[in-house]
Amino acid sequence: MKKLTHLVLALTLGIGMIAGSAQAKTTWTANSVWPPNNHQTLALDEFAAKVKTLTAGELEITVSSGGALGYKGPELLKVVRDGMVQVSDMLISGVAGEEKIFQVVTLPFLALNFQESKLLNETARPYFDKTAAKWGQKILFISPWPGAGLWTKRPIASVAEMKGLKTRTYDKNGSLVVEAAGGTPYTLAFSEVYSSLATGVIDSVITSSPTAVDAKFWEVLKYHQPMNITIATDMINVNLKAFEKLDKKTQDAVVQAGLEMEEAMWKKQASIDGEKIDICTKNGMQTLVPSADFMKALAVITEKIRTDWLQDASPEAKALYAEFMAKVKR
Repeated sequence: MKKLTHLVLALTLGIGMIAGSAQAKTTWTANSVWPPNNHQTLALDEFAAKVKTLTAGELEITVSSGGALGYKGPELLKVVRDGMVQVSDMLISGVAGEEKIFQVVTLPFLALNFQESKLLNETARPYFDKTAAKWGQKILFISPWPGAGLWTKRPIASVAEMKGLKTRTYDKNGSLVVEAAGGTPYTLAFSEVYSSLATGVIDSVITSSPTAVDAKFWEVLKYHQPMNITIATDMINVNLKAFEKLDKKTQDAVVQAGLEMEEAMWKKQASIDGEKIDICTKNGMQTLVPSADFMKALAVITEKIRTDWLQDASPEAKALYAEFMAKVKR
């Protein structure tokens, strides 16, 4: 009888230990508004896989893409702050309505090329980290987009020819560019872009090549003018309370996975852009490189956008701007 009692006790303890081990495992949800095959969603998938490997499965992150959770881009700072998801990818300039300093990333023609965009984001990172912390979150990594060009139904060769365009833009800065050129900006959800082009609600889009492929622009548009009007970046943020509940070893693994993904995504950007433009070309779209005069005129008419932002910027945002301008010697 005593042996049976000991056996029952041992089994009970064993089951308890197994249950405790199972309960120790942590699961998070990561949100992406981008389609499953977009490079930003794929980066989030890769990040989740790295975390699972580095934590030996103790932390599993399930990625929900395509905006399936119902959250919109401009509200994602609040979504992460309030713990509605533990992790979310968000367009940095897309949440500038909450924090104006985030608008600096896509000020038109502030970063003139990809190298300057990388420098701008590196310069901004300490300021962005501080801002994210104020919202109860931590930036795990920043991931770039290729430069945004103008995608149209007719060729555009001058600022004058931009007048009257009905253009979908992805943030406030893009809208200001369209207005400066005499067009009408439309802020539409990505899911509405294709139908709006097909029905004539809009006739053009300012965006980068991955979005053009995601939306199959070749079915509704004909021309691509690469301009680097803006060069956007996403930040992938984690709710700080959720992060701090992890043990130190798991926290370190999450941070390491973020560092690895950030390095990888900046290295991949040029090849991603080339691949996506090739897909558009193979499907019948034409890429028209703007003239130097066109680009100069566009930079001139958008100068007020940059100066207006700077005039109303916070002391931290002004310091960031000055630091970047000193680095690029402008």
